[in-house]
Amino acid sequence: MKAFKAYDIRGVYNEDFNKEDVYKIGYFIPKLLKADKVLVGRDDRVSSPEIFEYLAKGITDAGATVYDAGLTTTPMVYWGTAKYDYPASVMITASHNPANHNGLKISRKDVIPVGYDTGLSQIESWMKSEKIVCSAKKGAIIKTTFIEEYISFQKQYLRDISNLNIGVDCSNGMAGLLIKNILKNQPHYIFDEIDCTFPNHEPNPLNPKNIVDIQNLVKSKKCDIGVIYDGDADRVMFVDELGKFISPDLIIAVLAHYFVEIKGEKGTVLQDIRTSKAVGEYLQQFDCPLEIWRVGRAYAAIKLREINGLWGGELAGHYYFRDFYYSDSGIMASLIVLGIVADFKRKGISLSELISKISCYKNSGEINFRIEQKQKAMDAVKKYFMEEEKATAFFDFDGYRIEFPDWWLNIRPSNTEPYLRFLAEANKQEVLEEKVAKVKEIIATFS
Repeated sequence: MKAFKAYDIRGVYNEDFNKEDVYKIGYFIPKLLKADKVLVGRDDRVSSPEIFEYLAKGITDAGATVYDAGLTTTPMVYWGTAKYDYPASVMITASHNPANHNGLKISRKDVIPVGYDTGLSQIESWMKSEKIVCSAKKGAIIKTTFIEEYISFQKQYLRDISNLNIGVDCSNGMAGLLIKNILKNQPHYIFDEIDCTFPNHEPNPLNPKNIVDIQNLVKSKKCDIGVIYDGDADRVMFVDELGKFISPDLIIAVLAHYFVEIKGEKGTVLQDIRTSKAVGEYLQQFDCPLEIWRVGRAYAAIKLREINGLWGGELAGHYYFRDFYYSDSGIMASLIVLGIVADFKRKGISLSELISKISCYKNSGEINFRIEQKQKAMDAVKKYFMEEEKATAFFDFDGYRIEFPDWWLNIRPSNTEPYLRFLAEANKQEVLEEKVAKVKEIIATFS
């Protein structure tokens, strides 16, 4: 089925999947996860109530009980799953995708993600081959809420930020459910009303057109920092006091000031294969070992748990924490970052100045190529540069990351979209432009 992705189930509702599909998915979740109860939360998309209805019907027809958490953020469901020891959970959301999309993020006990390689493929197979036989004892639907407990948990990461002027864009998404209860009236808020038709901009902060409003707010209100959440609040991104977007991978380095300097903790840090070399170089002063791994929560959350990592992050704006059951939380990340920015402001250092201490490379940003022969194109890029230059490091677990003395590249197939994704970073702009041009030339032969 088209909606089954590497990390979750997601697509245009009533095109890529429909209520009958959702019912079957719900029916097979208890079997897959050996679960007699399933926690379910949802965002406010127009299709979410219908998806909940049919998901719950499938789960209860399988004999399991649905614990209905109502409207939630995705991280809130993650936290509730682990905190209250649910053997399974589902968040109904399409995250940062447009309003006509929806999806299901499934977790097993201990909020370990269920991806295509770890269970979704089995559900897809059962949907095609297994008959639905309703349990003799139908499960119940029980309302549950833990929003106050969750807010209390998040507030422990809120330090003294009274010196900050803050701008916050909730993207009309689910962050609006919680953030004012945590930050109160201190920030300047925009689009904090929950409306998952997304009337102001799509809830994807990685798209430059979607951050224009928070950039304008920061400049007009002379904010020290701008914060923007995606649709389900599992991701967060930032703009500095000048209104400049901060590459999300650099925030991995910023977080060390909290975990190491403030809390005095030590541990391995996880980054994805696209992360700037500047992050590892900055973390050296904190004596933090660094692990590089695959993109996506289905891989990152499991890897962070495996290595008992302290925190981790991705270029896409996900930040994972040991203290958050090895899962990602946009709000938790933002509270920690706000505290760090407040500390630096007291020292007379702005956010842009802090970032300039970390970032020292020229970066292409992620470039997407829509081609069919992804593997052949990747191999051609690899072959050319490995033959022409002496590599200093090579990683091949999520596409290829190849490092050279004065530049590096990552080229990988998207796990969720029909694209080959490429980025490069170099010491000098002219080197970067030369390498990017050559990659484009190679890939063009496969278009």
